[in-house]
Amino acid sequence: MAGRPRCELCGTRPAPRLCPRCRLVRYCDASHQGADWNSIHEKICPLLIPPQPCFHSEREREHGKEQLLRRQKSIVEVAVSAAQRFLWEGKALEALPAALQALRFSARVFGWSSVQLVPVYLLLAEASTGTGNLRQASKYLSEAEWIVLQSPDCPAALQSRLHRGLGLFCIAQGNLDQALYHLATDVYLATSAFGVDSIEVSGGYFHMANIFFRQNKVDVANSLYTEVTRLWHSWLLSSLQEHQGRLRRLRARAEAAPWADDEEVAEDGMTEAQGEEARRVLQALLGVRKKQQLPEETARVLHALAMLHYLGLDLEKRKPQPWECLEDTRKQIQIRKKTKLYNCGNV
Repeated sequence: MAGRPRCELCGTRPAPRLCPRCRLVRYCDASHQGADWNSIHEKICPLLIPPQPCFHSEREREHGKEQLLRRQKSIVEVAVSAAQRFLWEGKALEALPAALQALRFSARVFGWSSVQLVPVYLLLAEASTGTGNLRQASKYLSEAEWIVLQSPDCPAALQSRLHRGLGLFCIAQGNLDQALYHLATDVYLATSAFGVDSIEVSGGYFHMANIFFRQNKVDVANSLYTEVTRLWHSWLLSSLQEHQGRLRRLRARAEAAPWADDEEVAEDGMTEAQGEEARRVLQALLGVRKKQQLPEETARVLHALAMLHYLGLDLEKRKPQPWECLEDTRKQIQIRKKTKLYNCGNV
């Protein structure tokens, strides 16, 4: 005899409420139904409705299986994207239902022991930490760690993400020494996977710098902050040069043959995740450098932000603020140089 259906969100209480659209998902009360709807269910509700089976041959059955698999993978992508976007916006509670749906469908598609589940567990751990539920976050991280330990061929890039998640969890716990260990391991693995000058390395450096700054080890923190700024500035400058090069080629081709079809599509190499990480890290660095009154470092961070806003086509942010701040910083540098020269002349 089948048990009574449980709530889609909490999974513990009986669920008398049924979604009136897909008629597949149940909830224990209106609050859980509303929370799931606002987080993810509105986006995936039509995808949950299975197609009408009409299989008259083996080929049609195989086609039906492929169609179902594609639909489930689409649900995973939508759910992961929604959860990540909520976390970027600082809405950890809203991210949880989306991340849970991503876990359920990832398990159906890939299996519970697949490394494909590790990024989803990390999302769930981050969301749980954001809501203050460290105990649940620890469980999700343990699941991710167990999968990685059971997968000898697990890519170094994925192991790097796991150690960063463990490091951030240790920071939330207040265990800074253990956090430094995990973040250093994150840097090592990211370096082996992407190279020493990759932006993937910068996240570990940045969080380590924050720890050293909290421990009043300002010199160590500043050296790491400078390295983070260098990595993002170099990468953004390279991306900007590639972007401008593509635009020049497209413009020249359009002038030479205005009626010809474009064969090259001007696409920036920056993903949404990279852009969001760059924005968060550089904004935090800007606040640190302004408090420290380091005009040269402030100027470098502002230049990186200006390039980021340009590549993201965020013209409102690109035009007024960064360049005005750069001009103020340039004046501060000139004043400092003049002061040094004046002091040297009076010695």
